[in-house]
Amino acid sequence: MPDQSPPLVPARLVRGARGAVVAPHHLATQAGLGVLAAGGSAVDAAIATNAVLGVVMPNGCGIGGDAFWLVWDEAAGEQVALNGSGRAPLATDAEALRDRGLTRLPLRGPLSITVPGAVRSWGDAHRRWGRLSWEAVLAPAIEQAEDGFPAWDGLIAAVERLIAEVGGEPWARGLVQTWRSEDRPLRAGERIRLPALGRTLRILADQGFDAYYDGDLGERIVRGLNAAGAPFTLADLREHRSTWGRPIETTYRGVRVTSHPPNSSGLIALEILNVLERFTPAPGARFGARGWSDPAWIHLQLEAAKLAFADRDAFLTDPDAVDVPVDRLLARAHATDLAGRIDVHRADPAPAPARRLVGGTIYLAVVDAEGNAVSLIQSNAAGFGSGVLDASTGVHFQDRGASFSLDPAHANVIAPGKRTAHTLLPGMLFREGQRRPWVVGGSMGGDIQPQIHVQLVSALVDGGADIRTAVAAPRVVVEPAGWFAPPVAVVADGELGEGVEAGLRALGHGVTRAGYDGSLGHEHAIELVDDGPAAGGTLAAIADPRSMGLAAVR
Repeated sequence: MPDQSPPLVPARLVRGARGAVVAPHHLATQAGLGVLAAGGSAVDAAIATNAVLGVVMPNGCGIGGDAFWLVWDEAAGEQVALNGSGRAPLATDAEALRDRGLTRLPLRGPLSITVPGAVRSWGDAHRRWGRLSWEAVLAPAIEQAEDGFPAWDGLIAAVERLIAEVGGEPWARGLVQTWRSEDRPLRAGERIRLPALGRTLRILADQGFDAYYDGDLGERIVRGLNAAGAPFTLADLREHRSTWGRPIETTYRGVRVTSHPPNSSGLIALEILNVLERFTPAPGARFGARGWSDPAWIHLQLEAAKLAFADRDAFLTDPDAVDVPVDRLLARAHATDLAGRIDVHRADPAPAPARRLVGGTIYLAVVDAEGNAVSLIQSNAAGFGSGVLDASTGVHFQDRGASFSLDPAHANVIAPGKRTAHTLLPGMLFREGQRRPWVVGGSMGGDIQPQIHVQLVSALVDGGADIRTAVAAPRVVVEPAGWFAPPVAVVADGELGEGVEAGLRALGHGVTRAGYDGSLGHEHAIELVDDGPAAGGTLAAIADPRSMGLAAVR
């Protein structure tokens, strides 16, 4: 049964009836809500929110990164997946990279960059569902870039970490020029202006989102990439296309859980849920402000995640390049087999090693007055991504390419025009017998994103928690103990229930602590109460209190 005690960290749940926006920065949430108030669709508001995040939270996302979408189209009564992830340059040569002595792609620098796919996906989604003009949708982001916004602690820290790491590299000159223009660290609250990015956003507002790839702007972007040493041509941008698809799904104790198909990690979250469904929490187990009271249930989640890491590392990649056995991995027989490998009394001390993928992400969600919903995750990866920032356009480029393998036998080996395995996964939940979404939710968090999402689902379904408690409660996750290592590093944030940490240690988990600061991700969620606005119901929204986020409603 759910624990009704209040959350230990304040988490503000807001309720409305004509629209909701959640995002990890309050200025972006306000922009999205303003677009809804101006008559924009959920997609218009999502793009506006994302664009502002790319200005005020460039340590998480931006127009040099990728995006994955789930869209609930109320009029059509269907859910659609849109893959806005980018591809390796057409000039990629894995053998030449290996001949240079590389055993893995570097995390930073020009070799880590893939084609930015997010802006192309904005254009695709806007053509299908947009109501407002490009100018109206991008106006808030342009204002923030040109007029400025206040520096905030997380951004300042991210800038300083990256400049300390790569500031001396020749390809990082644009980064230093933009973020150290005064030759000193930023001060909290000082106004930051990004005029070059503002000019680029104005071009997109005037010419449309596809101008990023097909117009003069695309030529300038390629010149900036080439100047940094990245092997891109105009063909890389102009031939890049988003991919429309159908979400993948499973049912968890009667609740339909949907996510984005590969190369997204949505598959991994669904696989973990399938394994967990083979078990049940102990009688009397409670979920409340301190999370689960039963360490044995947390143990099962951790052990299921260890097994899913192995499948992710073996199979997750671009399905256009390699067959990803989605049906087999989501089959109940596979879940039963994995569940049978779990020792309910003892942690596996030596699971199969797994590669770490590149993380660094934002998640946002929007529901409009007609009940259309967007679950969108967008990323530069690794904070500011590659560290390459083109000062002339203001675009800083992602480093998703660092997730590729250089092993020629690996499913995710880099190849020309190939998409890499992604940590990103947007989500929606549907109650049994209901056609409309119940909860729209997702998280940032790198390799642990599937676990964060699984913990939300389990809290709601197994624990009977409300979304406020489910989002704010402490997390316990497991991840690889190195770049390529067994996933045995167990980390917790927040204040766990009495005896829970000791119980996990007794089961063989060595638990370390993280700050309640987003180190273990940001989960945001919108609940469509009584089927949401389309059915005369309402909306409840929560932004993760670990973030600078805000939930806002109309």
